[in-house]
Formats: sequence, C-alpha cells, structure tokens
Amino acid sequence: MKYKTIIFDLDGTLLDTLGDLADAVNFALREFRLPERSYEEIRQFVGNGVRNLVLRSVHEPYSAHQGKVWIDTPVFANPDGSLHPQFEEIFACFKSYYVSHCQVKTCLYEGIPELLLALKEKGCKMAIVSNKLQAGVTELYEAYFRDYLDVAIGERPGVPRKPAPGMLDTALEELGSTRDECIYVGDSDVDILTARNSDMPCISVLWGFRDEDFLLEHGATMLVRKPLEILDLI
Repeated sequence: MKYKTIIFDLDGTLLDTLGDLADAVNFALREFRLPERSYEEIRQFVGNGVRNLVLRSVHEPYSAHQGKVWIDTPVFANPDGSLHPQFEEIFACFKSYYVSHCQVKTCLYEGIPELLLALKEKGCKMAIVSNKLQAGVTELYEAYFRDYLDVAIGERPGVPRKPAPGMLDTALEELGSTRDECIYVGDSDVDILTARNSDMPCISVLWGFRDEDFLLEHGATMLVRKPLEILDLI
C-alpha cells in the first residue's frame, strides 16, 4: 500500500448524521420562535463546523431603523444569523440538544463497516477529524468506531478548525504517522481544501452531502461511489 494512514471526515463520509443535525437545528429555532429549515437546506449548510451551521440556519427579519430589534415586518433579511441578539443562546440550545440526541437517526453508511475492517486487517492507522464538537465526536466514536480507529479529533480549544491543517496535524501526531504516508477522505469542498492545505491527497466520496458536479467544481481529483472502492486507491 502507498498509504498506511487514513484520516476520515465524519459527517457525510462515515456517518449519515443529517437527520439528527436537522432535528437539533430546528429544535433550537422553534425554541426561539424562528422559521425552521428543510433537510435540503441543512444539507447545504453543514461542513464547516456547527457554529457556522447554526449561523446559516438562523434567518429572521431585522429592522434597519430600530437597531438590533427583531420585528414581524421585515426591512431586510439577516443573511446568516450573526445579528440576532440571542444567537449565543440559540447556539447553546442547539449544542445541548444535539449532544444528547446525536444517535437518534444517525447511522453508518452502507459498506463503511466492511471498509474499516479491511483497512484494519491491512494494518492501516486510522483517525477521524471532524469540525463537529469534540463531545459529539467522542460519543459517536465510542458508539461506532472504537474497534476500528485509533484517534477521533473534534472541535476543541486551541486547534484551528478545518480547512486549516491543525486538526490533521494533531491526528498525525497522536497516530505517530507522517504526512507522506497519509491520505484524507471526505465528502465536501471543505475536505478538499483541508487536504490541500495539509499537503495530502484527498478521496472525495459521492454518498455524502455534496454531489459529483459540486465536488469537481471545487477541485476533487479522486472520486468513489462506494466505500470499498477506496481500497483500490490506497
């Protein structure tokens, strides 16, 4: 094998987490009497951390004439939630709900257990690197991956989130691996950029949250339609 270390994204790559993420977002939006989002909208919002997911999901009329006052009649639309005076409370509500409900609808993609077992039998070192909160990553790691993978890195203080290379650097350090023997696997444009910033090749999967045309437009060079196809590329 050319690559002895495989680093995986989590959401949209190993696990289909869209249902639980959407439910957590919409729970928080309902709590603060904000419009809910569709699954397809949530699909487009994920990939760059849960804070950005919630920022993109909060959308409410904002009055330009009354300062930070939220009214029923829109003057203009707040594009990303950053102006909402209760955004931090909304985000905290999302986090609290998601951490305790992150395994309700979440499931492994078909073929992932077989892939991980095959890689383990080949002696590969494996890690998860995700912009998801570390508490959520740890819970999902314990539930699904502890028998296969060695390291699970989530959003944590002091480590810049993807697409910065810091999280991958942390994974390599904890695995005792080097960059030249590692390949990264993900489902989004953020993952492609993360690999590029880390000087690693990237395998882009087509069963996740982005389609083939989108990935090619954002620089994908290796695409797989089924998990076991990854074995042919390493």
